Formats: sequence, structure tokens, C-alpha cells
Amino acid sequence: MTPPITLALSKGRIFDETLPLLAAAGIAVLEDPEKTRKLILPTNQEGVRVVLVRATDVPTYVEYGGADLGVTGKDTLIEHGGQGLFRPLDLRIAKCHVSVAVRSDFDYRHAVHQGARLRVATKYTSIARDFFAGKGVHVDLIKLYGSMELAPLTGLADAIVDLVSTGNTLKANHLVEVERIMDISSHLVVNQAAFKLKQARLREIIGAFESAIRKD
Repeated sequence: MTPPITLALSKGRIFDETLPLLAAAGIAVLEDPEKTRKLILPTNQEGVRVVLVRATDVPTYVEYGGADLGVTGKDTLIEHGGQGLFRPLDLRIAKCHVSVAVRSDFDYRHAVHQGARLRVATKYTSIARDFFAGKGVHVDLIKLYGSMELAPLTGLADAIVDLVSTGNTLKANHLVEVERIMDISSHLVVNQAAFKLKQARLREIIGAFESAIRKD
């Protein structure tokens, strides 16, 4: 019996935007993750299943063999480090960008020009550290996991480094983008051992994804 293929996905935008790619590979997820408490979802193909995990955990599940492949943002991959992962495709889905944002009344450029040491709140510590080091800006990083916009509003931090999609959340909280660090999209990642053991089936799925991306 052929071992099943397990795909790790996170709920929300990445899940929704991966569905058309799965359809191109002839794979349909049979249950809606928003309407079930199940964490392992069946598909129309007996040998393929989807596991639902937190977005930040997708690379870990794939690296250690809890899943054969997964879809995760470039931001998550950078923070994870990408060890033990084969990265065959940029899927060009779930696009957004990482930016530095501050309160609208904070003079960021003046502070940087004066060589001030900035307090920066973020969950993307690797991205932030590399970015500010490259600019020669001294920062103290404060690791947060949610509600990043609160940090400048409460005085916890001078700035935040966070994902930005529409920018509406920043505007609603009187924050403004002052630097765009990098564009982000979601990538397909594959467990290296699984790629050797299940190569034919995985190549088939990767090829279908690649064809679907080209059509777009």
C-alpha cells in the first residue's frame, strides 16, 4: 500500500488561495475547516489528506515529517530558517509585505538620522534584526505575538515590524508605514526525505501547481 501524502495548511487566506492549486492537481478538500473541529481533513483522493496547523508551525511539521509538504509564507520561512526543507515553488498567493510602522505623530526619519536607539515590537525578529543592522540602526527588539499595533499606542515601542496587506488596520490605529522591508508570498515546501520516498506522487502535485501558476 502506498503511504499517504500529507499536506500542512493553515486556516484562512493561505488555505483558501491554495484550493485552486489543489484543484489543478485533481485534489478537493472534502470538509470546510471553518465548519469542523477536525484537524485532519480528507480529500477526494484516498491517498491525500490535509492537516490544519498554525501558520508558524507549517515549516516545522514539514521539516520533521509530520507532513510531506506544506504551504507557508516567505516571512515564516525566514523566521524558521528553512532547515531540512526543499522549496520548489513560489506559489504567488497570499501576497502582502513586511513594513516598519510608527504612530503618525512620531518622527521616524529624524530619530534614525539622529542615531536614536529604537524600541521595535515584532514577531519577525530575524527579519527586523537583519533589516535594521543593514541600515546601521540600533534597535531593541521586543517579541510580541499579536495586536502589534498596540505597542506604539501604549508606549511599549517606538515602531513595529509587521505584515501589511491593505493597510486598513494601521490607519484605524493611527499608524503609518515608514519603510517597506520586503514583499511576501506563500511558498510550497517539501520534506526532503519524503521527496525521495514519494517522488512520483509529489512531482505530480508540484507539476500541477507549477502549471496552474503559469496560467495565472
